[in-house]
Amino acid sequence: MPLSDCRLIDLPKISDPRGNLTFVQDHDQIPFAIKRVYYLYDVPGGATRAGHAHRALHQLIIAMSGSFDITLDDGRETKKIHLNRSYIGLYVCPMIWRDIDNFSSGSVCMALASAPYDEADYFRSYEDFTAEVGRR
Repeated sequence: MPLSDCRLIDLPKISDPRGNLTFVQDHDQIPFAIKRVYYLYDVPGGATRAGHAHRALHQLIIAMSGSFDITLDDGRETKKIHLNRSYIGLYVCPMIWRDIDNFSSGSVCMALASAPYDEADYFRSYEDFTAEVGRR
C-alpha cells in the first residue's frame, strides 16, 4: 500500500473540569476491528523500536504519554511523524516499514492492531520487505 494511505486520525476528546476522556471504537474512528492492544514503555534513551513491516496487519499508534517519532517507509518514500497527543492516532496500513525512536522520558506508545500476534505476518528484514514491494 502507498505511504499516502497512512494518516493521522483525530480521536474524540471530551473535556471536563475533572479531566479529559478519549475513546476508540472499531470502524467508527478507525478502518479496522481491534483484535489486539499492546504498548511500549520504559524505552531506554536512544533506543529504536519496531524496525519491521506487516504483510496484512493494520495498526493505530497513539502516544498515550510523552512523545516519540515514527518513520514510515513504503519502499519508495519515507515520512517522519511526531506523536505527542493522546487524542491523535497514526493509522499505519499493511506493507509499511516503521521505526519508532526519539522517545521522551516516561513516554507510552500504545498500538491497536487488526489481528492477534502472528510472526508469519512480519517482515523483519528491510531487504525482504523491499523485495516484496518490488514484486507487487
